[in-house]
Amino acid sequence: MGHREDLLEGAKRCLLEKGFARTTARDIVKESGTNLASIGYHYGSKDALLAQAYVSLVEGASAAFAGDAGAGSGAAPGSLERFREVWSNIVATMREPGSFWRLSAEIAVMGDQLPEVRDHLARAQREASRGFVALLMGGREEDVPEDAVDTLGAFYTVLMTGLIAQWTFDPKTAPDGAALAEGLRRIIEAANANQG
Repeated sequence: MGHREDLLEGAKRCLLEKGFARTTARDIVKESGTNLASIGYHYGSKDALLAQAYVSLVEGASAAFAGDAGAGSGAAPGSLERFREVWSNIVATMREPGSFWRLSAEIAVMGDQLPEVRDHLARAQREASRGFVALLMGGREEDVPEDAVDTLGAFYTVLMTGLIAQWTFDPKTAPDGAALAEGLRRIIEAANANQG
C-alpha cells in the first residue's frame, strides 16, 4: 500500500475509535504510519480525508445491505419482501458493536462545525440514493433515472437517516426491517382504500 491508501485505512480506524470531531491529523498520521504532509498532498485536508474514509466505510458495508436479496433470494424487486430483507440487513449493520452509523449522527449534529466533511458527504448522498433505488427496485445504478433518484431515492435516504437517528438514540425501541415493512404495507393499504 502507498501513503494514500495507508492514510485512508488509518483515517477509518480513527473514525471508528474517536469520531469526526475528536480525530486530529496527528492521530491519522500515527495510525497510518505516514506524515502530515501526505494528508494535504493526497486529500487536500484532514476533513476531506475523513469524509472519504466515512464514504469508504459505508461502501464497505453496502454488500451486506443486499444480503440474500442481492444473491437472488426470490424476493422480487420492488416487493414488500425485498423491502423487508434489505432493511433487515441494514439494521443488522447497526446492531454490530462499534457500528460506524453513529458517525452519521455526529455529522448531522456537528455539520456546521465540519463544513468540508458535510459538503463532501452531501455530494456522496445523491449517489447513495441512486444505489438504494437499484438495490430495492432492481436494475443497475447507472440506469436509475434522475427523477427516481430525486423521489424514491430521496424517500429511502430519509428513511435511512431516521433509522440511524433512532438506532443511535434508543436502539432498544428502534424498528427492525419487519416493522418497517409492516408500516409500509399499512400505508399502501390505506392509500389503496382511499382511492375509491
